[in-house]
Amino acid sequence: MTTAIIGAGVMGEALLSGLLRAGVANSDLLIADRRIERSAEVTEKFGVHNGTNQEVASKAETVVLVVKPQDMATVLGEIKDAIRPGALVISLAAGITTSFIENLLPAGTPVVRVMPNTPALVDQGMAAINSGSHCTEAHLQTAETLLRSVGHVVRVPEKYQDAVTAISGSGPAYIFYVVEAMIEGGVMLGLPRDVANELVLQTVIGAATILRETGEHPTVLREQVTSPGGTTVAALRQFDDFKVRAAFLSAMEAARDRSKELGMQ
Repeated sequence: MTTAIIGAGVMGEALLSGLLRAGVANSDLLIADRRIERSAEVTEKFGVHNGTNQEVASKAETVVLVVKPQDMATVLGEIKDAIRPGALVISLAAGITTSFIENLLPAGTPVVRVMPNTPALVDQGMAAINSGSHCTEAHLQTAETLLRSVGHVVRVPEKYQDAVTAISGSGPAYIFYVVEAMIEGGVMLGLPRDVANELVLQTVIGAATILRETGEHPTVLREQVTSPGGTTVAALRQFDDFKVRAAFLSAMEAARDRSKELGMQ
């Protein structure tokens, strides 16, 4: 089965490389990008065929749209007459609903909406998917197989996708922000930057591993580290005084709202 990826940015390339690592043949993968030089670069790097949006869409059973939300209508206009009858369309654009895509493609086109995230670059992605009006179980399984090449997949009702965007879609940036602040804190306290970097990165990796492997609630794990009158409780008090938890909640609400706005543009 031939898969066309339209959009050769960071996520498009991550998906392409993941599919190749998962054993998909080069001959079954097509790539397109509005930047001709970028399309040629990816073609040379991975040994896949490229073409215009229309060309690759006309040759594929599955068309994956990895484009910016504001470019979606233009891309759909370009491929609507080229797409094969019954071809599955998978969209990775934030905020864009399945109904929006269905309305701009031939009647009956099956559409799956996906919210991925950038850890897909190292096969540790988290993607949430939902089906459009014309999808079957087989279509969802096809999307799941494709996305599992770069990480984990969950199914959600479409009404939750804006919240998913705020949590896992944008979430890596929140973690990077915290890591950046902790490294700067280490430097401020006198640690060499390379030492602070290693301390913080391994702390984050270790904490995430504990959460995954023990299944314990984060509150329980936090309390295990927080001795009465100790250093950790002194630090956490500062977080509470500066309303860090409230800031996180407000940030995620803002991300959700922006996702909704993108879907209405």
